[in-house]
Amino acid sequence: MRFARPARRPAGDSTTTGQHRRPKPPKPPRDRRGPGRRRLLITSITATCAVLVAVLALRDASGPADPADDAKCRPTELLEPPCGAWFGAFVPHDKSDLAEKVHEYEKNVGRGLDIVYTYHDMSAVTETRLEGQLLTEQEQRVGEDRMLLLSWESKWWGGTKQQQPTWKQIAAGDLDDSVIEVQAQRIKEYGQRTGKKVFLSFDLEMDTRTPDNGTPADYVRAYRHIHDRFRELGVDNVVWTWIITGYLDHADLFKSMYPGDEYVDWIGYNQYNYYLCHKTDWLSFAQTQHATHDWIRANLSDDKPLMLSEFGSASDPKRPDRQADWYAQVPRVLKELEGVKAALQWNYRDPGPNCNLAVANDRAWASLRKVVADPHLNQPLE
Repeated sequence: MRFARPARRPAGDSTTTGQHRRPKPPKPPRDRRGPGRRRLLITSITATCAVLVAVLALRDASGPADPADDAKCRPTELLEPPCGAWFGAFVPHDKSDLAEKVHEYEKNVGRGLDIVYTYHDMSAVTETRLEGQLLTEQEQRVGEDRMLLLSWESKWWGGTKQQQPTWKQIAAGDLDDSVIEVQAQRIKEYGQRTGKKVFLSFDLEMDTRTPDNGTPADYVRAYRHIHDRFRELGVDNVVWTWIITGYLDHADLFKSMYPGDEYVDWIGYNQYNYYLCHKTDWLSFAQTQHATHDWIRANLSDDKPLMLSEFGSASDPKRPDRQADWYAQVPRVLKELEGVKAALQWNYRDPGPNCNLAVANDRAWASLRKVVADPHLNQPLE
C-alpha cells in the first residue's frame, strides 16, 4: 500500500538548530596501525628490515580483512553494523508468497538480503485477513535468516471511513485492547522464541498524513503511547525506527513530529530519483541523498544511525543504460554519508504514469549486483 509522494525540490537553506541533538562523546584516539618509532642499534638494522619485509608480504597475501573476522564489526544492541551498512529491499508480494518473492529477488541480485521491508495496517486480525498481523507466518520464515523492518500504519486498508484509526484514538488508548497489545505480545513472543529483534516503524512518512490523521502533536502522542505500551508490556526486542519522506519543504513538520531521542533508535528517510514520474530533472544518487542527510544531522540528530529506508530510481526510456549508471554510484556515496547504516532498495512502482521504480533491465540488475557485492554492504549479521 503506497501513496503519492510530493515531488522532490531543491533543499532550502535552514539555520534552525534542532532541539533533540545529543552532544557527541569525545572520540577515542585514532588507532594508527603500522610500525611505531623504535630506536634501533646499527647492528640490528638489517635483521629488522628483513622481518618487516616478511610481515608486509604476508599482509598483502592475505588481502583485506573480512568484517566477519573482526569482533568490532558485530552488530550493536540496536542492530547497527559498526563497520559498514546493511542492504535490504522492499520486494512486492502477496501475504502468501513473501518468502518466494524474497528468494527470487535474492537470486537476481546475487546475494541474501540483510533486511526485508513489509507493511501492515491497524485492522483487526481475522483468519482470512492478515494485513493487521505483525510477524505473519511468511515474515517469520523470512526472518529466520534476515532482519525484518515492519511498517505499521494507522490505516484500515479497504475499511470504511469510520474504521480508520486516528492519532487521537491511538494516544487515548482506544486501540490498546484490540490492536496495540495484541501485536505487542506477538512481537514479544517472537523475540522470546527466536532471540531476534525487529525494526518497527509507526506511520512512515507521517509528514504526508497531517491534517487528515491529526495534528503533529497528535502524532507524537500516538507514537509515544505505542512505545510506552510496548515497554510496559515488557517488549524489549523492538528497534524503533522513525521514517520521514525527506522532502525538505516539510522540514518544519519533521521537527514538530519528531517524538524525541528517547523514543527513536534509528531515523530513516525515503528519497528517489523520480525523473518523469514527478516531471523533475534527472538526479544522481548523491543529489537525492546528501541534502536530506545533512539536514537531519544539523536539525534532528547528529548521532542516531540513519537508514535509507527506501531508495531507487526511475528509468529513462530514451537512455536504457541510465538507471544502471545511477546504481553504480551507490557504494561511493554511501561511504560519504556519515552514520548511514542501512540502505533499502525499493523494487516496485509508485502511483502514476512513468512511476515504475523497480530495476528496469538486465544491465541495471548487473549494476546492482556489483553494488551489493561491495564490502561496505556485506556485514556480519551476528
